Amino acid sequence: MKQRSQYDRGNSYENRRALKLRESPIVMQTNSSEENTPSGNGLSLTLQPERLPRTPNTDGSNTSEPDDVRVSMTGLSTGPSGRPASRRARAGSHSHSHSHGHSRPHSHHEPENESIDPDLESGEPSTSFSEFRYLFRWIQKSLPFIIILSAKLIIQHALGLAVGIGLFTTFLYVNKNIQTQVFLQDRRSKLQCVWLLLFLTSSTLLLYYTFLSDALYYCLIFMSPSIEPLGFWEVLWAVGVTNSVVKFIFMGLKCLILILPPSMAAYRTQGKWFMMTEEVGQVYQAVVPMPTWFRFLVTYQEMDGRTGLTLGILLALGYLILKLLELYGQWGSLQKTTSIFFSNEHSGAAATKSQCADAGDVCPICQAEYREPRVLLCQHIFCEECVALWLNQEKTCPLCRTVITDKVHKWKNGATSAYLQIY
Repeated sequence: MKQRSQYDRGNSYENRRALKLRESPIVMQTNSSEENTPSGNGLSLTLQPERLPRTPNTDGSNTSEPDDVRVSMTGLSTGPSGRPASRRARAGSHSHSHSHGHSRPHSHHEPENESIDPDLESGEPSTSFSEFRYLFRWIQKSLPFIIILSAKLIIQHALGLAVGIGLFTTFLYVNKNIQTQVFLQDRRSKLQCVWLLLFLTSSTLLLYYTFLSDALYYCLIFMSPSIEPLGFWEVLWAVGVTNSVVKFIFMGLKCLILILPPSMAAYRTQGKWFMMTEEVGQVYQAVVPMPTWFRFLVTYQEMDGRTGLTLGILLALGYLILKLLELYGQWGSLQKTTSIFFSNEHSGAAATKSQCADAGDVCPICQAEYREPRVLLCQHIFCEECVALWLNQEKTCPLCRTVITDKVHKWKNGATSAYLQIY
């Protein structure tokens, strides 16, 4: 019995020593995913935590000694295909690995250069950037066809495009020169005004002569042109040309006002005439296209019989209602302009000689002696024409920026609205 007890104690001691060698938290092993390792007798070490089971003692109690580390090294051998092959040494033929605590095994079989998509990481894919990228690619691929189609349209409508560009550039040129001549006041060039008037007249006559067969001048007297068939694009063409010609007519009237001598039309009176002319011209531009659009809407060509006629009449009535509402708003603006035109308003009060002497007898705007000086609410003195020109576009004093008026008469400077009335 004593020998058996000594044998059991010796066996327990050997088991504890074997357990210390087997219970290793980290196993150093070869990395089988390293494909870039050169062939030959290389050696690759990889650390991987691995828990080995605890072996109970023969007396039924578990050991509490700390875990030991087992290092497994395996050499890389070259296979028959020339690619390195790795072999992992096993801990034992009958041992099984178990995980303890919060330790987790790490696998190195995933590719090292794997990139993480930021959209997937955030959980919200950026679809807007992708849509813009696809749109740009579509435009890039369709650009040759777009160029070919644009060239075809330009060649097919070359005359109409040339006329439209010519009308627009003529309007810009004349409108800018009229405002320049109004700003010069007494120093304006009457010869320049006569040239502008002749230029507008010749452009209008040349346009109507070129399209004499279409009788576009009928639109000026509230009649429909003789365009057959009168389709949508033909209506837009006729209305656009007529609107430009109406602008030319009222711009010519402004040139006539500029030609008048100052004794017949002072600057303050000229500003009122310019404003009144522009307001009447805008009302006329709103009324002129009504007959052409009414005829187009009533003759509904897609349907025949009573159905087409009824639908055309309903569309024409809806158009007339919208047009009457627009004219009602313009009528209120015309009434205000008419009241200003017949009123005798002045910019400030008349300044005395002593006030002009204290101010230096020089207008801050024109840098000349005062002509009909006016003193504003801020006690600054200006020439009446100079301050009237300033208040046509501003509401404040030119020097101290004190608010002088609550409204701006923007058409007193001879400008013409560039708005294209196409309906």
